[in-house]
Amino acid sequence: MESQIRTQNHGVFRTLHLVRHERKLSDVRWFSSNYPLYADMSRRVYQVLLDYSPRVEPYSIDEMFLDLSGFASELHAHCGAMRQAVQKITKVPTCVGWGPTKTIAKLANGLAKDRPELEGLCDLTDLQTRQKFYRNVSVGEVWGIGRRLLPKLHDAGMRTIEQFVEAKPAHIRKIMAITGIRLQAELQGESCIQISEMAEARKGMACTRSFGRPITTYKEMHEAITGFAAKAAEKLRAEDQDAAHIAVFIQTNRHKRDEGWYANQFSISCEPTNDTFTICQHASRLLKRIWLNGYRYAKAGVMLNDLAPHGQQSTLFSTASTQPERDSLLAAMDGINQKFGSGTLFPLSAGIKRDWKPRQAMLSARYTTRLDEIMEAQAW
Repeated sequence: MESQIRTQNHGVFRTLHLVRHERKLSDVRWFSSNYPLYADMSRRVYQVLLDYSPRVEPYSIDEMFLDLSGFASELHAHCGAMRQAVQKITKVPTCVGWGPTKTIAKLANGLAKDRPELEGLCDLTDLQTRQKFYRNVSVGEVWGIGRRLLPKLHDAGMRTIEQFVEAKPAHIRKIMAITGIRLQAELQGESCIQISEMAEARKGMACTRSFGRPITTYKEMHEAITGFAAKAAEKLRAEDQDAAHIAVFIQTNRHKRDEGWYANQFSISCEPTNDTFTICQHASRLLKRIWLNGYRYAKAGVMLNDLAPHGQQSTLFSTASTQPERDSLLAAMDGINQKFGSGTLFPLSAGIKRDWKPRQAMLSARYTTRLDEIMEAQAW
């Protein structure tokens, strides 16, 4: 028995500058993205869930899968108590859905979120209950069926989940290959996707940003790319990995093509490394290959791929394990940044002023990760 729990985040999908002056939204408070706070709250929710399941798999920052195979006789009460505990301890509202497979559990979670009458809990353990929902729910609600696949399934006569489940496997295989066959089996109650207690190792990572104002000079873009490379290298070391492929991209504002449109990317393969200075040097060389004067750049980034555990000898003449002094330097730099805050130490080439950085004037307080921003309470 598997369950999925998700925070009740309904989101805003319209661009802020298009809606912020609407009269009906005059009392709405707007905030910039606050990823340190989100990540910390996700960690806190995870810690609570460990008290209610021996196996918890984080799926995203606001979704997690749980193994509830030992609670078959009291699932509803157990999930209800778990939801209340998360609300009480973390103050984060959640919804919980459960069923015999991951796909069914995720579908149940979506129903629990979208249907107020379910009061945040949805049980799709029973076959007859599933069939009732399958008959009336669009196949587009199924985990793994996106916008590109939906028209093809509709053309094949599969508009509801029921029609997808009852379709001939050969028809599904033709549209979705083996992935579709597994998805159909999951919806029929046959578990094909297991809960993983260990997160899969990343195959790549990136550090990208949209700028607070257009960048027009090479100096400022070089500062930005160097800063992104340093941040990405720090992430690599935190996960004890090396990268053997580095890419840099820059682009102008796609919504202001009248100002001139330009986007380019260049990449190289290199000896596996997580050395900040080495990665910054590679990124600088790549930037020179794609930079063009005369444009107003709105976004840029550094991407690292071909990741592998740190220190593995990739070739006979690899020098990965022959720089103990550099490793000590990087470890000291990471330790200082962890103790005194990210960005305390950084390469000088990343710039000091950096007034091109994204504006976060509406950033909410980082209540749980910054002592100087902790919530204050007064009593009389």
